[in-house]
Amino acid sequence: MRRITRIATVGIASAALALSATACGGKKSSDAAASPSESGGQKSAAIAYDIGGRGDQSFNDAAYAGLKKAETELKIKGAEAEPTDGEGEADKVQRLTELARKGNNPVIGVGFAYAPAIKKVAPKFPNTTFGIIDDTSVTGPNVANMVFNEEQGSYLAGVAAAKASKTGTVGFIGGVEVPLIKKFEAGFTQGVKDTNPNAKVLSTYLTQPPNFDGFAKPDLGKAAAQGQLDAGGADVIYAAAGLAGSGAIEAASAKGKWAIGVDSDQYNQAGLAKYKDSILTSVTKDVSDSVFNLIKSVEDGKPTTGEIRYGLDKDGVGLADSNPKYKEMTDLVAAVEKAKADIIAKKITVKTAP
Repeated sequence: MRRITRIATVGIASAALALSATACGGKKSSDAAASPSESGGQKSAAIAYDIGGRGDQSFNDAAYAGLKKAETELKIKGAEAEPTDGEGEADKVQRLTELARKGNNPVIGVGFAYAPAIKKVAPKFPNTTFGIIDDTSVTGPNVANMVFNEEQGSYLAGVAAAKASKTGTVGFIGGVEVPLIKKFEAGFTQGVKDTNPNAKVLSTYLTQPPNFDGFAKPDLGKAAAQGQLDAGGADVIYAAAGLAGSGAIEAASAKGKWAIGVDSDQYNQAGLAKYKDSILTSVTKDVSDSVFNLIKSVEDGKPTTGEIRYGLDKDGVGLADSNPKYKEMTDLVAAVEKAKADIIAKKITVKTAP
């Protein structure tokens, strides 16, 4: 698998700009994708990572798992591109342009931050499918919007948190205060309150846009969790904060309290192994399969476009049960399963905003 590092990404951008500026006649680099023969004869697909990059033990790593699965099962070549610290829209535009120009198909932007860039780049490569995760604002004949009912999975996390809490106070930590993360907060709070109306939910956001460090810096998540645990009296912490969430998990573990992970089954993430006993469960999003399914649709010659939604009814979101201690809490498990059935049956409507 080819992986474009943060440093290499900058180099690629410079080289591509130079190529565009010096080309005489013919098409610019952004006007056409390479054919499979031009790119080595092997079909290829690419993902451009969100803030935090691969190794976040969460969102980006889930996308990588989908690309890796496609490499193994579909025998394609995978390419990855990392974000750069403090980058702007122009950097994302250049990254996606370069990935498409090299013949990758599909090209997938991991995260809503890629929406403006895909809006600019996708029309220039009409024969390339562009995927974007967690966004429906950008549309087009060659754009696939892979979105999830995060509020539903978060509701189940709220049920679990309320059942596991001994103090009656639980915490929510959002990475950046944007509508997407508000969905996590809304579902979690509703799940807690529906289970224990007297419970208290502490809510903290690490940063405000345009500062997206709240998805990338574990120390911010750790400090916020410590505040909720010490001053707030919380004994269960749910963090929807990407890489920063690992800091919240560390803080909960240090205090012997429960943490709830997000996006990936964080109990099984190697980078969090020392804290795994404190990870009660995780709200999972099937980002891996969404990436794999889009790649497969292109390989099958029937590219999927438009909105592709994953909810509880299709196991697109859910609650992990890898921790044996979770399975031992029979009342908690029963409450979660009932809530899941009621949501699927539309007996419970989960809010998407606090």
